[in-house]
Amino acid sequence: MSLPAEGYQLKGISAKAYEHPADRAATAALKSIPHLDTVVGKIIEYGYERAIRRGVLGSAVRLGEDQLAAVWRAHARAYATLDLEPVPELYLTQYPIANALTIGAGRPIVVVNSELVQLLDAEQLRGVFAHEAGHVLSEHVLYRTALVIVMRLTALPGIPLPLFPLRAALMEWFRAAELSCDRAAALVLRDPLAVCRLLMVIAAGAEAAQLDLDVFMRQGQDYREKASPFDRFSRLLIDLNLTHPMSVQRVHELMEWVKTGDYDRIVDGQFISRDEPLHPRAEASDAVSHYAKRFRETFNDLGSSIEDAGQQLAEWLRKARGGDE
Repeated sequence: MSLPAEGYQLKGISAKAYEHPADRAATAALKSIPHLDTVVGKIIEYGYERAIRRGVLGSAVRLGEDQLAAVWRAHARAYATLDLEPVPELYLTQYPIANALTIGAGRPIVVVNSELVQLLDAEQLRGVFAHEAGHVLSEHVLYRTALVIVMRLTALPGIPLPLFPLRAALMEWFRAAELSCDRAAALVLRDPLAVCRLLMVIAAGAEAAQLDLDVFMRQGQDYREKASPFDRFSRLLIDLNLTHPMSVQRVHELMEWVKTGDYDRIVDGQFISRDEPLHPRAEASDAVSHYAKRFRETFNDLGSSIEDAGQQLAEWLRKARGGDE
C-alpha cells in the first residue's frame, strides 16, 4: 500500500509514543473499577456486538478496490503509515451526521457516514481514517464497542440503573481517548494544522470552506482562557451527553502537544516502539486519581456502589440473553 510520502512510515510505533495523559489516566482509572471488565466482556459475549456487526453488514455498503476505491485507499493508507495490519473492513452508511466509528473487540470494523465523505476533501478524509486507526493502535476498541452497545441499551425500557453511570464513565473515558487519536491523525498526515482544519470543518459543516483557520484557532485560545476549571468543564460535558470533546478544546490540546516538540521528534523517527518494554508512568498518578474519583462519584451519585453495579449488570445481561452462565 502506498504511503502519504515516499519512505514515510512510523515503523513499529507504539501508541504510547503519542498517548495523551488524559487518555492514559482515564484508561487506568476505568480499569480500576471492580467488575467493569467482567461486565464489558459479558456485553460482548452475549451477542450484542454480533448484532451490531450484522446490522452494519446488512444495511451499509462495504468499500474496497471495487467500491469507492479512493475512499478505501485513504483508509488503508492510514494503516500503512502506522504500520498496522490487517486493515479493517470499511463500511459506508447513509446518515446525515458527519461521523465515523470503529467497533469490534477482536476484529475491528470502521463505519463512515455518507455525510462525512461528502463534506471532506481527500486530505481531511485521510485524517478521519488516521484518527480511527489511532483507536485501533491504542486498543480503545473494546471499551468503545461496549460504549456503543451501552448507549443503545440505555434507550430501551427496563434497563437497570447501573447502566447509566457505566455509560457516563465510558463516555468520559472516550472523550480523553479522542485526544490521543487527534495526535495520531496529525502524525499520519504530517500536518497538525490539517487536523485543526478538519475539526473546524466537522464543527461548521459545508460553510467551513469560507472560514479562516487562524481565526478558529484564536477562538480556541479565547475559549481556554475563559473556561472554568477542568473538573467543571468535564462535568459540563457529561451533562451535555457528549461523546467527543468540543472542537476548540481538541485544537488547543493538539497544538499544545506540538509545542512540546514531541510531534517533530516522532515524525523524525524518534519514538517508542511496540517492541520496547512498558514502564509505569508516575506522572499520571494524580490524573489517575482524578478520574478514579470521578468515576466512583458517578456511580455513587446514583445510589449504587461500584461493586454492586458490576454484579447487577452482569446478572441483568445474563437474564436478558436467557443464558445459563
